[in-house]
Amino acid sequence: MKCVRRFLFGCLTTLAFGSGGPAFAGGELFIYNWSDYTPTDLIQKFEKETGVKVTVDTYDSMETLLAKLKSGAKGYDITIVTSDFVPIFRDQGLIQKLNISQIPEAVNIEERFTKLPFDPGNEYTIPYDWGSTAFMINTKNVTETADSLKLLFDPPQSAKGKVGMFSSPGDVVALAELYLGLPFCQTDTANMKRVSELLEKQAPFVKTYASDGIIDRLASGETWIQQVWDGDAARARLNNKDLKFIFPKEGALGWTDNVAIPSGAAHLDNARLFIAFLLRPENSALVSNFTHYKSAIKGADKFYSDELKNAPELALPENTEIKFTPTCSGDAIKLTDRVWTRLRK
Repeated sequence: MKCVRRFLFGCLTTLAFGSGGPAFAGGELFIYNWSDYTPTDLIQKFEKETGVKVTVDTYDSMETLLAKLKSGAKGYDITIVTSDFVPIFRDQGLIQKLNISQIPEAVNIEERFTKLPFDPGNEYTIPYDWGSTAFMINTKNVTETADSLKLLFDPPQSAKGKVGMFSSPGDVVALAELYLGLPFCQTDTANMKRVSELLEKQAPFVKTYASDGIIDRLASGETWIQQVWDGDAARARLNNKDLKFIFPKEGALGWTDNVAIPSGAAHLDNARLFIAFLLRPENSALVSNFTHYKSAIKGADKFYSDELKNAPELALPENTEIKFTPTCSGDAIKLTDRVWTRLRK
């Protein structure tokens, strides 16, 4: 598990905020987010407008976040939950309703993101950003045809020890299921045996199973073939022009990351203030310009950087299908955990 990093930003002054006019909230806000996923300028702007002092802690997988909140951790006011995990957090009482009707800025959410099956009507979450998962190669070192997930799961001998995979079993297994042509959330033990055999065959080629540090490993050449989110791929390419994000012929995994308020939030008013802040297009664009993922907020694209507008990683080919992963049943999760435990022995 990745060591937790903490960033502390000082509070500044009071300025006009949101549709409610001048606001001076003061106090504190504690955010728990993916590593390398919170723009400093976003936090500084929020602090300057509200006087709220923000602390950001980070995690490296949904499983880490789930375990943290299930353990009874009460210190967080805002967290980010990936789409297929939202029903799990909701059903286990780990996140609370937003009272979205009391947040006027919610009208800025694109309509298609208000009807998603994991949280229709945005009762518990609002979108942070969205993207796809596939893989990236270093074209200087990998010259094989790169149009299929086969290159990731059955890499050439030259790439032994140069493959990177996520630390999240759900993400790894879902991509393996996609490659094998299996429906997501398998409960068939014979099919999961195929997944297990595929991952065990790949394992000797894998340098690390880690969802953090991917940008640096790709940019430095530490990994040549890497499971990666499209936004991280775009950021890595800025530091190494030999990198290329691959849109596999089998398709790519789709997801949204979503802002939620943990049930144990101590600074509820400041959490809702931060959510309203994120729903403003110019602020959502600060997130997208940093993460290189697309915003789900109307008008945010007007504030995109030229770099983001021109990123090839976000230019989805017409023949590439994005397949959103559903929330798996308890039986499917148990089988995934069994495969993962065997793989990581």
